[in-house]
Amino acid sequence: MISQKMVDVINDQIKAEFDSAYLYLSMSAYLESENLKGMAHWLKEQFKEEVTHADKFMQYLYQRGARVILETISKPTSDFGTPLDLFKAVLKHERHVSDRINKLMNLAKEEKDYASESMLTWFIKEQIEEEASAEDIVNKIELLENTKTSMYLLDQELAQR
Repeated sequence: MISQKMVDVINDQIKAEFDSAYLYLSMSAYLESENLKGMAHWLKEQFKEEVTHADKFMQYLYQRGARVILETISKPTSDFGTPLDLFKAVLKHERHVSDRINKLMNLAKEEKDYASESMLTWFIKEQIEEEASAEDIVNKIELLENTKTSMYLLDQELAQR
């Protein structure tokens, strides 16, 4: 049986996943307004992925016989500066999410909740990919930042996601 403490922190993580989704949707909208449609597309896909993550946590609680409680999501900012600023914010945010997932895993271990540990292992692996992907984009923008042609090519690459 899953503890109420674990249910509460997973419900909080569901909110965090929806907050992340809403943040990425705001970033996507901003990049659309900057005519960087490929980057906007990449973030729109990121938005969808975060919604899927929230749903995975919800489905897990349902399977454990626990109740999902949805909280109000936070209003994201709407001005993100340059593409480099924006993707540095993405990387910082993904590191924050990784920290949250690690804390969930620590609690699962403390409570000897092996089912939650198993489920959270997938999220830990996912966060490794999320951070690497964001860091890769930051590195590319830093390399290409000085020319508009290079930024255009990166925008086209990200549209292929």
